[in-house]
Parts: sequence; structure tokens; C-alpha cells
Amino acid sequence: MVPRSPLTCHPQTSTDAVRAIHAEVSRSADALRLTFLLVGDLGRLRIPPLGRVQAGRDLWRHTCFEAFIGVAGAAPYHELNLAPSAEWTVYAFDGYRDGGPLRDVARPPRIVVGADHGELELDALIDLGALSPAYPTAPLRLALAAVVEETSGALSYWALRHPPGAPDFHHADGFVLALEPPDAPW
Repeated sequence: MVPRSPLTCHPQTSTDAVRAIHAEVSRSADALRLTFLLVGDLGRLRIPPLGRVQAGRDLWRHTCFEAFIGVAGAAPYHELNLAPSAEWTVYAFDGYRDGGPLRDVARPPRIVVGADHGELELDALIDLGALSPAYPTAPLRLALAAVVEETSGALSYWALRHPPGAPDFHHADGFVLALEPPDAPW
């Protein structure tokens, strides 16, 4: 398991409605577990109501948590959008922003969402082999991010690392989390 990692707000999109966002990641041979914890004034945020786990559209335009996953040293990657509504979307890219949504995902993510006392938690279990046959045995690189929408409509963008300039979660500089295969020798 990777220790809890703080996401930072992009300086051009600051907000005082969110105090912190943290992410935890763990990996098994077949799955990736992502847990995001948002701490803030939930009454000031647009958080979609919890529904059933299902595919969604344009989730990145509103409050959602995101993971970008690729094999270390390779250009292709996947983007996962995970909304507090329990909706999800998976995108496949051959290179920087060169791709689009996957229409057919063999095994969609399992998502559990909870909110209580100023905390919103989303836990997702991702079948790595359903995204790419290379993922279960390859060293992976990840970028973790979040988009948070306030009731005013203002958006803030959070990431493990922001590249220079405007918010851009697809930028290679954001893929800072390295995960070795579980059976990798030490």
C-alpha cells in the first residue's frame, strides 16, 4: 500500500470550501484499490446524490475523483473518473489526450461512497486486467486528481502534482506515483 498522499489545489483555482483531499492506493496482482477522502464544508459543494454503480458521462465537469494509469515508460494510459454518485467512466489514450471513452468495460469498477461530518470518502476497486492485459504484471505509473464543484459553480482542481500552467491532469509531469507489480523482487 502506498501511504496516504495529499492532493494539492491548483493555485489558479483556490477554494476555502475544501480543507484537504487525500488518496490511498494499494495494488494486488489483479486489482487496484483507490480511496479518496475529501474534508471540507460539504454543504458548499455540489455533490451528486448516491445512486447505483453505472457508467456516466462528462463526470469530470463536476465533483469527481480521477486516476490516470499507464505502464511505466509507455505512452498509452487510461483515465478513470469516479463520481460520488457511484457513476464511473473509463477513457483509453494512445498518447497525450489521444483517445476517448471506452464503450465496453468487461468488469466495471466497484465503488463505495460515504459522507459524514464534513468528510466524503470514495473507495473504488479496479480490475487491472479489464483495462489492459499488461497492467497486472507491469510496473505502473499513476496520476491522482480530483475536480470539486462548489454550489456557486466554481471548480477547483486537485492533484498529486500539477504541471506548470493551467490545470492539466493528462500531463506526463503528473504521473508521479510508481507501483511495482506485487511479486516484484526487492
